[in-house]
Amino acid sequence: MTDALRPPLVVCAGHATLDAILAVPRLPRPDERVEATEGALAGGGPAATAAVTLARLGIPVAFAGRVGDDATGDLIRGGLADEGVDVSLLDTVRGTSPFTAVLLDPDGGRALVPAPGSLADLVLSPRLTERIAGAAWLHVDHVGAALLPELRAAGITTPVSVDGGNPIDGLTLDGLALYAPTASALLARTGARSLDDALGAAIEEGALIVVATDGANGSVAAWRDPHGALRVERVAGVPVDGLVSTLGAGDVFHGALLAALVEQRPIGEALRRANTVAAASTRGIDGRSAIPDRAALEGMLPAGSPVAARAGTA
Repeated sequence: MTDALRPPLVVCAGHATLDAILAVPRLPRPDERVEATEGALAGGGPAATAAVTLARLGIPVAFAGRVGDDATGDLIRGGLADEGVDVSLLDTVRGTSPFTAVLLDPDGGRALVPAPGSLADLVLSPRLTERIAGAAWLHVDHVGAALLPELRAAGITTPVSVDGGNPIDGLTLDGLALYAPTASALLARTGARSLDDALGAAIEEGALIVVATDGANGSVAAWRDPHGALRVERVAGVPVDGLVSTLGAGDVFHGALLAALVEQRPIGEALRRANTVAAASTRGIDGRSAIPDRAALEGMLPAGSPVAARAGTA
């Protein structure tokens, strides 16, 4: 079987966009011209950036989504393909592709002006169903989550990871292999008073593993052990020298977390690796250019950290 036909270990489905990013000395006032100190055009989107992270870490990955038949769509597709992401499930359709203007100030503040584009909703095709059924994991964002009811109805049992950073109407956690919101999104969803209570509520709702990201504070995971007891593990964030932008860092975290789970690493180790990759990504102005590859990641980890793992489903 050729590489082009070999099923990916992970299918990422959802939103792909183009970011026009400008670093400015301060955010401009109305009718004011402020010259940028740095600028970049880079691909973005939660599921798309997670796919790029997986590819950088050596995990075979395909991205399923839609772009328009315009120059922006060509740039989005090319950016993913250049990273080694399988784009055979990325459909080009009539319409305009989404893009976002991003202004970054030196203090870490940012202003985002998204143009959502005019694309039809992502739908589950027979070809996409087949590729998902043959994958070890499916990772979706707020756009890709629209596929989940049909996949459940079709009896597809591929483990599903959901990026819960953006609101997803009607999302049910029952049967999800991994639910990964921000800490604030999890607290808002559950109405709990503490993060521990929120994690427990999400597990009670049916997610097998819940991982909440909390910015510089790191990440925390909850799951039930074989005896049914609730387990919670926290891993501190990784300090960053030369932080430039946190744009896309959460999406990078999700891709790195999945890479570790595909390799059947323990949850604590998976969190440490994901924290490290996400922290490294903040050294770039965009969400992708500073993502480390596998060799660079191993060099960032503490001496003596386990590096060997067996690929497969978590």
